[in-house]
Amino acid sequence: MTVENPLTLPRVAPPAAAAARPVLTVTTAPSGFEGEGFPVRRAFAGINYRHLDPFIMMDQMGEVEYQPGEPKGTPWHPHRGFETVTYIIDGTFDHQDSNGGGGTITNGDTQWMTAGSGLLHIEAPPEALVMSGGLFHGLQLWVNLPAKDKMMAPRYQDIRGGSVQLLTTPDGGALLRVIAGELDGHAGPGITHTPITMIHATVAPGAEVTLPWREDFNGLAYVLAGSGSVGAERRPVRTGQTAVFGEGGSLTVRADEKQDSRTPDLEVVLLGGRPIREPMAHYGPFVMNTREELQQAFEDFQKGRLGTVPAVHGMGEGGPAED
Repeated sequence: MTVENPLTLPRVAPPAAAAARPVLTVTTAPSGFEGEGFPVRRAFAGINYRHLDPFIMMDQMGEVEYQPGEPKGTPWHPHRGFETVTYIIDGTFDHQDSNGGGGTITNGDTQWMTAGSGLLHIEAPPEALVMSGGLFHGLQLWVNLPAKDKMMAPRYQDIRGGSVQLLTTPDGGALLRVIAGELDGHAGPGITHTPITMIHATVAPGAEVTLPWREDFNGLAYVLAGSGSVGAERRPVRTGQTAVFGEGGSLTVRADEKQDSRTPDLEVVLLGGRPIREPMAHYGPFVMNTREELQQAFEDFQKGRLGTVPAVHGMGEGGPAED
């Protein structure tokens, strides 16, 4: 989602007295493969979990230009104990789950699946994209649930790109897309159990963004594309790097004056959340609080208690599950 003139949008700026968050670390995401073989960058690899909480992991999927027959997805698989957030920047992805949730997302859309007590789901490119090939680029974020919500009923949210809250900075140098949570009183459409904020910012070359940031939230910035700097200390960042911010009431991101020919702007995802501060037991597709709960999740999956694969494979045919 974009606009011709950002200055027509509401503008956000931090209070003058807000303390700037320092940059604690900048890490580079290793590359790998997920599902049936689509390329990913592991955005949070190597970052201490105390800086990530309540976020568990995030993969940048692509950016990749598929040839006909190449697009890939994931097979049916289970989840329990957290939420998956799939944000598609370019391309198309189908989702279907054993709870009745499902749909197709494309440029700027987000699917928010609360696995809760458990379900099975599948994510894959539609048949037309497999046949034609094309550009694919997106993110998948895992958000933890507190112990009291881990066994809640599953829920599915289909968030269209046109429903995100669009904002800008005082000089119009950045387009801010609030996908979930809120920024300076402006709320995004995503409903979250764990209080978080998720923003996709496009920052023009040479522009600076300083945003108010809740002091009880952590602060993370992941660079999807381009180069720039973070914090008052202007720590350099580039594609595939994550900056972890320390405590304070505002955070700053700048775009370099010159970007490469493929990347006209700095594209960055800003994340903040209220830490849960509970023990975490994470293995494969399950995120629980104890080893015993993990063992129970595997047993429940093996005994078919997390749902069954729908008999009719019709990606996108099922409507969103009721809240």
